[in-house]
Amino acid sequence: FRPIEFSGPCKSQLTLQIYGTIEASEDRSIYKDIDHWLIFDNVQNLLVVGPGTINGNGNIWWKNSCKIKPQPPCGTYAPTAVTFNRCNNLVVKNLNIQDAQQIHVIFQNCINVQASRLTVTAPEDSPNTDGIHVTNTQNITISSSVIGTGDDCISIVSGSQRVQATDITCGPGHGISIGSLGEDGSEDHVSGVFVNGAKLSGTSNGLRIKTWKGGSGSVTNIVFQNVQMNDVTNPIIIDQNYCDHKTKDCKQQKSAVQVKNVLYQNIRGTSASGDAITLNCSQSVPCQGIKG
Repeated sequence: FRPIEFSGPCKSQLTLQIYGTIEASEDRSIYKDIDHWLIFDNVQNLLVVGPGTINGNGNIWWKNSCKIKPQPPCGTYAPTAVTFNRCNNLVVKNLNIQDAQQIHVIFQNCINVQASRLTVTAPEDSPNTDGIHVTNTQNITISSSVIGTGDDCISIVSGSQRVQATDITCGPGHGISIGSLGEDGSEDHVSGVFVNGAKLSGTSNGLRIKTWKGGSGSVTNIVFQNVQMNDVTNPIIIDQNYCDHKTKDCKQQKSAVQVKNVLYQNIRGTSASGDAITLNCSQSVPCQGIKG
């Protein structure tokens, strides 16, 4: 299946029902836009429903990734399997998304989203295969979903507000993450994240907030509650001093993304490391209102 874009505006409410399997072509040369495979842009009142499968056929991309094969020629970019951009009043449910070329599903620049009963799967060693990525999106609920990939199960980044995740099963992967935020000195904001009812097994992180040194902005009003962790390496982690030593100057910076009003309630389980809680807060803009 070749890359395709569904563009609005459309005159009426639309339903797209997927019964069988949509599988991406193995021919990388047909991707004129390296960032997208299936994209829905500016389609309002859209319902996308299964019980079918969207298969990104990602292996052809993973084996050429610089994370897998550091020697040139290698690639740092690959398409997102499914992108919803500027789609308001969107419902996505009862779908299987697997083996994405890179990120599985992105919700970006959307308002009022309900995503439920999604099964998102890729091998644990597949590079940058986030399950569900939320960016600059408001009023989104992700519920009753099972996510196991090679990166974050759910990642929430700048401009996202009122994000709710309930009844999430996560693993393998990197856990549920807010961030990263503030890269290259940018100003980023995330607020009103409510994670209620999650089970994480064998992930490298559990509940993570990650911000770059030298950034600005804020992460505020975050609630993590009723979460079960099994064999998670960093169960609870806030890192305001994140820096990629391979590509960045990591000296101490005066500015940081503010992390304020974070509540952890009824978080249980086991750590795969000696640390259950890691709070690496900025000296210049320290964490505030962290409660458990």
